[in-house]
Amino acid sequence: MPRYKLTIEYDGTPFFGWQSQKGGGAVQDVLEDAIEKLCATRLRVQAAGRTDAGVHALGQVAHLDLENAMRPDRLRDALNALMRPNPVAIVEAEEVPETFEARFSAIRRHYLYRIVNRRAPLTLDRGQAWLVNKPLDAEAMHEAAQVLVGTHDFTTFRSTLCQAKSPVKTMEELSVSRYGEDIEIIARSRSFLHNQVRSIVGSMKLVGEGKWTRRDLERALKAQDRTACGPVSPPDGLYLLKVDYD
Repeated sequence: MPRYKLTIEYDGTPFFGWQSQKGGGAVQDVLEDAIEKLCATRLRVQAAGRTDAGVHALGQVAHLDLENAMRPDRLRDALNALMRPNPVAIVEAEEVPETFEARFSAIRRHYLYRIVNRRAPLTLDRGQAWLVNKPLDAEAMHEAAQVLVGTHDFTTFRSTLCQAKSPVKTMEELSVSRYGEDIEIIARSRSFLHNQVRSIVGSMKLVGEGKWTRRDLERALKAQDRTACGPVSPPDGLYLLKVDYD
């Protein structure tokens, strides 16, 4: 039975997240509905990770087993046609070994968080970035963020609904860069806790506003207490950027 790796892009705004929901409304439902129309049978796809309601993806990865082999480019084009007009697209499809697992074969995940730092409301970027009206010091945010790089207990930055067995994760990169009014935050790790990136970004915003210092962020981390976290940032600016495999 051939297995296919799908690289998927989507605008998360109209969806309840990646994971299939009772009654539909998730990205996974849209994809599986298209597969059912194509193959005349309901097949399950497995993704590299779940994204919450409103969170976007430029490089989500899923795998799919088909009974009958299909040329990858034809599979991509057929699914894209069947998913219209939903804002979901298969960017690439490729045949992979049966041992490939979208989730468990992943060695690294990259997330991007976009902040637009200006007074004017968003128009083209509405729902695609977090609008912050107060001036932010991106350099201070980057400098403070380095206390979170490395292996730590991230309980403070973990949703109370998180199902991960351990709060200990290794943050390989957490960088903040400004491009005019746009601030981009890149987070890179093998895996993330539920709401980890949005929780971290919300706390880093306090640093950018001058309400917190690097030491305050470090104290919050060491507290290992969810109540020590700053306000969680909205999903609008978060993107699953890409997933790395061996």
